[in-house]
Amino acid sequence: MTVKITFESHSTTFDNEEGRASGWFDADLSPLGLKQSEELGERRRDKGYAAVFCADQQRAYKSAAIAFGDTNTPIIVDSRLRECNYGDYNMGDKKFVDGQRLDRIETPYPNGESYMQTRARMVAFLEYLKKNYDGEKVLIVGARATQFGIQNFIEGTPYEELVVAKFTWQPGWEYEL
Repeated sequence: MTVKITFESHSTTFDNEEGRASGWFDADLSPLGLKQSEELGERRRDKGYAAVFCADQQRAYKSAAIAFGDTNTPIIVDSRLRECNYGDYNMGDKKFVDGQRLDRIETPYPNGESYMQTRARMVAFLEYLKKNYDGEKVLIVGARATQFGIQNFIEGTPYEELVVAKFTWQPGWEYEL
């Protein structure tokens, strides 16, 4: 059996619009993000998900709550789905923080974590899904580090490729675990 995973990026935050890398800062959704969350619900609401998982940061759980809050689909908040902790660079200039990614695969951001540490969180989460949602379909609302972990674990894409790839938004990504 497999777990079918749909990954959706959290909706746009004020930080995203201002060019800041939120990391573990609890950034709120902007008006555009609120609209995108409604669109997420319109796009995914009736797709038969056993559960919607999201990080414990408001940009993720508000995206999920707006999209699925008026349904019977359980929304499960899980801190393992957090963005990478950029440490001293949380809330820093996004271009600068993104420019550090290749050097931060194994080496943590100052007073933060590395992408291998975020991967460990994701592997533990994906193992949980395998054990508890076998044969089910789930949706995950997360950040780039969340998706890096999924893509590396399931598809084997090396972090050296993931962290430098240009992000292009799309209406979800599909994976089978």
